[in-house]
Amino acid sequence: MSTLTKPSHIGRKISRIRELKDMKQEALAQALGTNQQAVSAIENSETIDDNKLTEIAKALGVTVEAIKNFSEENMINYFNTFTDNDFSNIQGAIGGQNNACTFNPLDKLMEAHEEIKKLYERLLQAEKDKIEYLENIIKSK
Repeated sequence: MSTLTKPSHIGRKISRIRELKDMKQEALAQALGTNQQAVSAIENSETIDDNKLTEIAKALGVTVEAIKNFSEENMINYFNTFTDNDFSNIQGAIGGQNNACTFNPLDKLMEAHEEIKKLYERLLQAEKDKIEYLENIIKSK
C-alpha cells in the first residue's frame, strides 16, 4: 500500500461548499454564466485553472484559499466551537450587547389582538354604513 496521500480533488471541495451553502448546480451555473452540465464537469475535475477558481469562489461567496483548504474535518472542528456554553465569544462578536427581551411578548401579542379587533370593528361599521346608504338609495327610487 502506498504511503502517498491522495491529491486534493478541488471539484469535490467546490461541490461540498456549494451544498453547504444550499445552492443547486443550476444556481451556481447561472452565477458563472454557464450551464448545469459545465458545473457538473467542474465538480468532477481534480484540478481547475486559477482564473476559473477565482470566478467560482466569487460566485460561492468564499475565498480561493477557503476552497483550496476546505476539508470536512475542518468544518466539523469549526462548528464544534459553537457548541460551548461560554457565550463570551458571541458577546464579544456583537460588542457585548445584552440581547434579552426588554418587553413581554405576550403583551405585544395582546396589543396586536386588540388592534385587529379595532380594525374589524371599523370594517364592520363601514359595511353597515354602506348598507344604510344603499337602502336609502333604493327607498328614494
